[in-house]
Amino acid sequence: MNKGWREGAERDVNIVYPKDYSSKTIQQLLDAADSDVIFIGDPRVTIEPGPRMFDRMVCVMRETGAGLVYADAAGRPRIDYQLGSIRDNFDFGPVLAVSVPAARQAGVGGVWRWGGLYDLRLRLSECNAIVRIPEPLYGAPLIDNRPTGEKQFDYVDPRNRDYQIEMEQIATAHLKRIGAWLEPRFDQVPPSAGPFPVKASVVIPVRNRERTIHDAVRSALAQRADFDFNVIVVDNHSTDRTTEILRGIRNPHFIHIVPQRTDLGIGGCWNEAIYSRYCGQYAIQLDSDDLYIDESVLHRIVREFDAGPYAMVIGAYTMVDFALNEIPPGLIDHREWTRENGRNNALRINGLGAPRAFDTSVVRRIGFPNVSYGEDYAVALRISRDYEIGRIYDSLYLCRRWEGNSDSALPLEVANRYDSYKDWLRTVEIKARMQR
Repeated sequence: MNKGWREGAERDVNIVYPKDYSSKTIQQLLDAADSDVIFIGDPRVTIEPGPRMFDRMVCVMRETGAGLVYADAAGRPRIDYQLGSIRDNFDFGPVLAVSVPAARQAGVGGVWRWGGLYDLRLRLSECNAIVRIPEPLYGAPLIDNRPTGEKQFDYVDPRNRDYQIEMEQIATAHLKRIGAWLEPRFDQVPPSAGPFPVKASVVIPVRNRERTIHDAVRSALAQRADFDFNVIVVDNHSTDRTTEILRGIRNPHFIHIVPQRTDLGIGGCWNEAIYSRYCGQYAIQLDSDDLYIDESVLHRIVREFDAGPYAMVIGAYTMVDFALNEIPPGLIDHREWTRENGRNNALRINGLGAPRAFDTSVVRRIGFPNVSYGEDYAVALRISRDYEIGRIYDSLYLCRRWEGNSDSALPLEVANRYDSYKDWLRTVEIKARMQR
């Protein structure tokens, strides 16, 4: 494959830094390539190649037949690429080795302003392996030093709307080529397998949120509706004053559950609620440090369910600080969701919005994975495969961003584990859709 490459040819190699990642620029790089491997670098970063970096990447490409090879950087391990790694923000690092023959065969489709390289790597993944070398082959500064809690909202920032539309178009074409794209035809939501004690239940999993849990419960109990509802708090063996605070709440609509098991994640706590005898026809999410925006939220959500029928309803939310002052990016309404393509684009992005509400009969058939990150995304993907999801684009929810958030500033090891898990969820879902 690597005609013209000789071992030890490090001094003959340069990293190409494109002016942008448009399809025109990527095609020009491939047309101008005079060897079978091209190294593409991020123009925002100065890369310091380690000993034999180029030889090592070419060697792995030759031995695996890969179309694209990437590697760890010094002090910056990455994660393996898999079928579900189709998100456009997958972290390959700032240097890629691309097989020129494989890239030319795959082609650079479309006239993309930003997504030429994204389109190419998806096309390469359809015919060739994408291989990570788990070795620190180079040094480079971080491109983005923001904490994880800030980065995760880039894809819903309205300033990035045109970019996101293009990325969705590229991802959708990829899903069609591999047979994983779903038409907007949905199964009928099955009749409710009642009877249920109430129409709706607010479900709040909690562990060690003594500063916020009372506000969350009060927000839920303050709801005004023309149907019966309750508030189920699953207290996951808190070690601060959370349990004491919950035991002090006296309200006939309030249910405090302490699981017998001590090995539950957030998903496991959700299962405690939805499979309990207390759960209503609809199970509606509220995180333990967040608030509903007013007293009409349950009414709005149940009305949307009844207008469907839907297996799931998702609202919009506003980012606020601990004192409930609005902070950037403000309203997050996920208007990128469309009935025609929302469940396909859901495979490209990292979340679908909040508050999330479920038809209990449907979600009981699926269950939540017993994890504390991505449990809601897993269920939403599974539901979207078969059923239509209703959307409310008005803000229903105040999402607090503060130092106590579990995802506000994740260590690299944890962030990698979370990203790998969500990619795995996408892998499972894509394989299931390819079999339909």
